[in-house]
Amino acid sequence: MATRILQRVGKGLHKTNTVLHINGAVTITRSLSGFKSLFIRKVDPRKDAHSNVLSKKEEQNLYKIQFHNVKPECLDAYNELCEAVLPSIHANPEYPSELVGTWNTWYGEQDQAVHLWRYRGGYPALTEVMNKLKQNKEFMEYRKERGKMLLSRRNQLLLEFSFWNEPVPRPGPNIYELRSYQLRPGTMIEWGNYWARAIEIRQKNQEAVGGFFSQIGSLYTVHHLWAYKDLQSRDETRNAAWQQEGWDEVVYYTVPLIQHMESRIMIPMKSSPLK
Repeated sequence: MATRILQRVGKGLHKTNTVLHINGAVTITRSLSGFKSLFIRKVDPRKDAHSNVLSKKEEQNLYKIQFHNVKPECLDAYNELCEAVLPSIHANPEYPSELVGTWNTWYGEQDQAVHLWRYRGGYPALTEVMNKLKQNKEFMEYRKERGKMLLSRRNQLLLEFSFWNEPVPRPGPNIYELRSYQLRPGTMIEWGNYWARAIEIRQKNQEAVGGFFSQIGSLYTVHHLWAYKDLQSRDETRNAAWQQEGWDEVVYYTVPLIQHMESRIMIPMKSSPLK
C-alpha cells in the first residue's frame, strides 16, 4: 500500500511544482527527478576554499603522511633501513623538510609503518626536496631496497588546522593514536567549526599532537594525532572528556558528518622526534 502511494506521489512530482513549508518558509521545488528532489539539501555558497578558511595562513607548512605496508618477514629490516637513512634527511639543512614522526602500527593494520613529514614553505619546498632527493645516491638506494620489502604504499598531502598546535618533538615513552575520518564532501568547514571549540577540552592533558586535513590523495580526510603514556591512560583521558561541558555536543553534531573512521595505535621508531 505504502509503495503504491509513493509511486503515485513520485509520478505526480514529475509533472507539477511542489510547495514545501520548512520552518515557516515557503520553497518552490521544480521536480525533475521525482521523489528524490524532496531530499536535496541546499548548500550555502562559499566565497573561499575550505583550505584557506581552516589552515594556518601565517605559516606555509605542508605535510606528507606515508603509509607503508611491509612484508611481515621484512619488518625488522625495513625499520633498520629507515633508521639508517631518514634521520640524515631530517638533519640536513639543505632540505627544507622535517621528520615529524615515524611509527610502526601496533593495533590497526599490522606490519605497517607511518611517516609524517613537514615542508616549511609549502609546495615549493616539497618540490625542492623531491628534486634534490633524486640526486641523492643514498636515498635512491634506500628507495630501491625499500621497494623489495613493501606490499603496498600510499601517501597524502595535508594542511594543518589553524586551531591545533603545531607538532613538536616530545619525550617518551608514549604511544600514539592516529584517528582518521573520511568526511562527507562539503562538511569540512562544519567539522572545523565544532573542533575549534572541542580542541580546548582535549588540550588539558597535553594529549593533542596535531590535526590535519587532506589536500591531495583521499580527499575530505581528517587526521587527528594524539599521544598517551599507555592504553590505560588513553582510556581514562577519553572518558574524562565526557565530563567536560560541551564535549557531548561536539560528538553529537560531528558524527553525522563522518562516512568512515579508523583508529591506529602506533609505537615510535627509535629515530622519531615524537618519542
